Amino acid sequence: MPEVIRSGAVRLLINIAFFQAGWLICVIVSNEVAALAGFALVGAHLVLVSQRPAHEALFIGLGTLLGSLMDGLWFWLGVLVSPEPYSGLIPVWLVALWALFLTTPGHSLAWLAAHRRLVFLLSPVAGAFAYWSASQLGAVELRAPLLGLLAIGMGWLLLFPLFLSWSQHLLREPAAS
Repeated sequence: MPEVIRSGAVRLLINIAFFQAGWLICVIVSNEVAALAGFALVGAHLVLVSQRPAHEALFIGLGTLLGSLMDGLWFWLGVLVSPEPYSGLIPVWLVALWALFLTTPGHSLAWLAAHRRLVFLLSPVAGAFAYWSASQLGAVELRAPLLGLLAIGMGWLLLFPLFLSWSQHLLREPAAS
């Protein structure tokens, strides 16, 4: 079994690379194969990057559940529409995308914890922008783009500060011995 990477800078770069690659795969391919690739990247993150894999797996699982419920609401209300049929609450590639995203609050986005005001300014904009980008790539459709993006932004305004706070408590690296 590979050893966890010790260098914080290398772990940060891997976290960024895994998330960006996973986002592109999930959004461009947007099917079950993309979901498998996304979940594989989450697994690789837990093995190579995470300093507390059990805690982080719990964090990712809980966050993925909440994010998927929020997206399920958007699909149910017609804010988001899938161009492809799917079974379940939301398309499985989107569940994988949530899991991938939740690898970032404890790593590449952890710096935001020291800038709480910035969290509340950036999260609705960045969250909505990600969905708009996915819609431009054909992964989802926004029925009423302006209202939909406002609703999605408000959802991110609620969820991301919560995720960041949870990550600071659950993923705090163990003290060196």
